[in-house]
Amino acid sequence: MTDEQALGVLGAGFGIVMLVALVLVVLSIVAYWKIFTKAGEPGWKSIIPFYNSFMIYKLVWDVQWFWITLAIAIANIFIPFAVVKFILNIVTTVIGIILVHKLSKAFGHGVGFTLGLIFLSIIFLLILAFDSSEYIGNDGDKIEELV
Repeated sequence: MTDEQALGVLGAGFGIVMLVALVLVVLSIVAYWKIFTKAGEPGWKSIIPFYNSFMIYKLVWDVQWFWITLAIAIANIFIPFAVVKFILNIVTTVIGIILVHKLSKAFGHGVGFTLGLIFLSIIFLLILAFDSSEYIGNDGDKIEELV
């Protein structure tokens, strides 16, 4: 195989990866647009970086956790110690899992749906966007306790 052929194969592979990434981004935008609309927010808020994350925290949990997560991410850039970075990554992962669970609860779903959102996120986001579930608020735990 010549260098030109190798570069052609590499370029084709890169193109395929970029196409798949573009499709996943578009599907994610569609899903979050619909989820925001179901929650009573304008869909356009889902396409603005950082603001869309802020809105998810606002809809399903508390915005203070958005600021905590953002502060941890910024601190992680400047901290030179691998052990501390590892611990901060674990903390943000746990916060992310809790956020996903609260998203699931905010639309009346349980732990099984949370696991789906964690492991097959785009599929379960689309299910959440287009199924018949309704937004019940960011204190879904309290609502279930009252019923």
